[in-house]
This record gives sequence, C-alpha cells and structure tokens, in this order.
Amino acid sequence: MIATLANSAWLASCIPEYLRFRRALGRVRTEQEHVLHGILRKNQASAFGRRHGFSAIRTVRDYQKRVPLSDYDDYRARVARIAEGETQVLTCERVRLFEPTSGSSSPAKWIPYTATLQHEFQRGIRAWVADLFLHDADLLHGPGYWSVSPVQACEKVTPSGIAVGFADDSEYVGGLQQRLVRSVMAVPSSVRHSRTMEAFWYTTLGHLVRRRDLRLISVWNPSFLTLLADQLSEHSDRLLDEEPKLKTALCARTAAERHALLWPRLRMISCWADGNSGPAARKLAALFPQARIRAKGLIATEGFVSLPWEACDGAVLAVRSHFLEFLPADSAGRPDATRPHLAHELEPGQAYAVVLTTGGGLYRYHLGDLVTVLGRTHDCPVVRFAGRKDVADWCGEKLHDVQAARILESAFTARRLSPSFAMLACDTSGEVPNYVLYVEAAASEDELGGIAASIERALGENFHYRYARRLGQLGPLRVFAARNAEASYLAACMARGQRAGDVKSVALDPRDGWTPKFDGHFAGTRTVAGSPS
Repeated sequence: MIATLANSAWLASCIPEYLRFRRALGRVRTEQEHVLHGILRKNQASAFGRRHGFSAIRTVRDYQKRVPLSDYDDYRARVARIAEGETQVLTCERVRLFEPTSGSSSPAKWIPYTATLQHEFQRGIRAWVADLFLHDADLLHGPGYWSVSPVQACEKVTPSGIAVGFADDSEYVGGLQQRLVRSVMAVPSSVRHSRTMEAFWYTTLGHLVRRRDLRLISVWNPSFLTLLADQLSEHSDRLLDEEPKLKTALCARTAAERHALLWPRLRMISCWADGNSGPAARKLAALFPQARIRAKGLIATEGFVSLPWEACDGAVLAVRSHFLEFLPADSAGRPDATRPHLAHELEPGQAYAVVLTTGGGLYRYHLGDLVTVLGRTHDCPVVRFAGRKDVADWCGEKLHDVQAARILESAFTARRLSPSFAMLACDTSGEVPNYVLYVEAAASEDELGGIAASIERALGENFHYRYARRLGQLGPLRVFAARNAEASYLAACMARGQRAGDVKSVALDPRDGWTPKFDGHFAGTRTVAGSPS
C-alpha cells in the first residue's frame, strides 16, 4: 500500500511535465530554439558568454558561428578555476557540485552541475517516469530497485568547498520527488557506503530477497545486474541463515527459476540494451524471464539526450532538456566536416554524433556518443544508441568503435552465432602489437578461426589498418576465447576507477592490457591467460 501511494504521488507530480513534453514532440524546432535562447539569456554575463557575444546572438546560425565545437579538453582549465572558487566562469549560476565521470574510455572528467542543469535532467526523467507508469499501471504497486553505485575513493569537496559527486543517486530527481523515490527504493542508497565490494553485493542482495513485491529494476549496464545475480550463489548460505523461507527459491534448479521465485511480480528491467550492450541485455532476458527488458535512452553525466517512449520502438530526443546538434557520421563512424544538423533536420537511417549545449556550462560539447535515427513520432526523431566515437590508433590504424561494431556483427551473423561478449582491443605486450578479438560464444576452435579470418579481411578494408599490417607495424588478428567475459570486463573497468554506471559495452576498446583481465585462452592454445581484476 505504501509503495502504491508513493508511486502514485510520484506519477501525479510528473504529469505536468509529461504533458508539456508530449506537446513538444509536435514542435521540435520551436522547442529547441526556446531551450537555446533560455540558456544563452541566463549566461550572457558569464566570462564565456561575454567572450562569445551571447547577448548579440539572435538565431541558431548566429550561435553556431560564434561558438566553436568543443570537447572536455576545452573546459579543463575553466573547471579548475571554478574548483578554486572563481565564479561566473561558464555560467552565471553558481556550480552546486561536480559530478565525476570517466566516460567509457577517457580519463576522469568533472562535470559542473548547476540548478538549471539539474532541472534539465528532471524534465527528461519526469516525462519518462510518467510514460512508464501510464503504460504499465502494475508498476505502481511495488518498489523498484534503482541501482546504487558503490562509493569510489575521491575528494569530497574542492578547495573552495564545492561538493564532488552526488551524495545520493536520488538527488538527480530533486525536491519532493526525491523523497518519494527514496520511499519506494527496494535498496536504500546507504548501501553505497559499504566498505568492500563483497559487503556491497551482500547487503544489496539482503534487501532485494526480502522484496517479493519488486516490480521494476533500473540499472545502467546490464552486466551489473548479471554480476549481482551471480552473487546469489556466493552468499546463499548466509542469506538462508537470515531468511530460511528462501530455501525453495535459492535452491532452484536454474538461475531463471531462482529469480522467478524470488521476484514473481517483477515487470520490467530498464538497462542499456542498444549497441554493444545488446548481448548482455539478451542474457538478462534469459535470466529474468518474468520481466520485460526495456532499453534506456541515451543519458550521460554531461546531459540527457533521449528517453524511452512506450509508443515507439526506440527513444525520443529529450527536446525540452538541452539544445541538441548532430554531426553526420561517415562510413567509418567519424564525424565529417559538414554543417551540424538540428533535431528537426535528422534523416531516418542516418547515424549522427551528438553535440550538447546545457545549462551546466557545456556549449556545443561533443559528447562522443553516436545515435542512429529510426524514424519519427509526431515531429520528433526516434533514435537508438549506436556506439562511441572513440578511435583506437596505436600504429596509425585509426579503427573506430562503430566500424568495429559493424564488422563484428557481420562476421557473427554470417555464421549464425550470437556471442554473449565480443570486443576488439590491441595487445601491445608482444614484439609486434596485434588486435585481439575477446569473445565468449558457443563456437568451436575452427569456427573462431574462421571468424578471425573474416574480421581480419574486413579490417583490411580500412586503408590505415591495411597499411599498418603491410608495414609490419601490426601483427595479424588473434582470438581469445573468454569465460564470464562481460563480468570480467565490468570488474576490470571498475578496478581502473570507473563507476559501474559509466561502463558501456564497446565493440572496440582503445586501451591496452586486456588479455590478463580475462579468464580463457587464445584459440589454438589451451594456456589460461589470466583472471579478472
């Protein structure tokens, strides 16, 4: 009853923004211009606004002429000044906190959060939550597990006293809604302060196994939930000592049966399910047959790009949150030099790199994520996350994540294989660097060899890769047959300091040193290479 009342109150508080968002779906150009002018008007007196003449900007084209495209390196010095206590650097509003993020492969970044940026996130969250509850009313009648990230070791405040990181994940929704969310969380956010990862897993499971009325699970990386579910076997004896009535469920024959008995009313799992997260999401679907897997939209620490919309198979652009631009992607997935497209100009079937302007002080910021346009609902593009723009370039080969994703998909589709994990990365530990396909799939050694040959041929269509191979700068592709690969990848990324919510499955990781992180062997050998760290 408490969950029903709290969820109903949460829904009621989201309805006004939901209705505004629905209207915005039919007037994307007007809505986006309104968002941009609001951001510029608020920040024209900031140092950045004065330098770029915000007060003289009248049109979107004026804005694009005056403000160049940027990435995080363009903001590092300014962020450092804000951290030291300087005000009105990027925005006229004070920075309330810095939210750290490492993205999927880059070093740590501190994203400045203002009240306006938080409100921009809340607009997208409220529209999504209302749409979710209105299309599945049964979700109202039980708690949800909103994934809680364990605390990472980092500074708590800057020298000037600005907080680093949200104290509580529910702070994203803010205000009264924050209190409502806390009241329906199956796992309290306090578990994030667990001293060890083992304690974190056990405490989280201890709360979850007591909630047979669990309705919704919301996580970022699907592998995070897989890892959590795997811990049930590890901690089953302790859980049974505390809750003997769980014996039937915990002793079930299969993991899927165990989960169905523990959480019979689970309706939905919201997680990344697009791009290279697809295999991990499909694995979740098998582990939780009672629940529907719903792909999240594209949400980054820097901004809210798209949100799931039940009326369509995809995500709609969050046109009321930030001002969005899109750089067309070429066949290799790299943004070309043509004029950025606006939200209302996107063409179905095309891929674009996302550029954000937010109330937090990021202006024409190249996010690094790519989306594919599926179609439209009303006037608004429906998109799907396609991958990252990251490039691996050890010897001048210039391989791109989207290019790699297409090559892997083609190679596995041709052999009717669906790997649970597949990723390319360069191994520089030998005399000559070479790319390795780290893969977990029900395939024989001969099949893996055939897949390697197919991928090598496809990579060779990239002039730069072919040239590096011809010069002997790169050795031939090898295949590493891995066990529990997705979990190993997530664990290794977390050990490198990334938050679980920042780790995205990729077709191509530009970093080195992956072989020791996986259990398994190179195809053609039986030598175990390593174990996850």
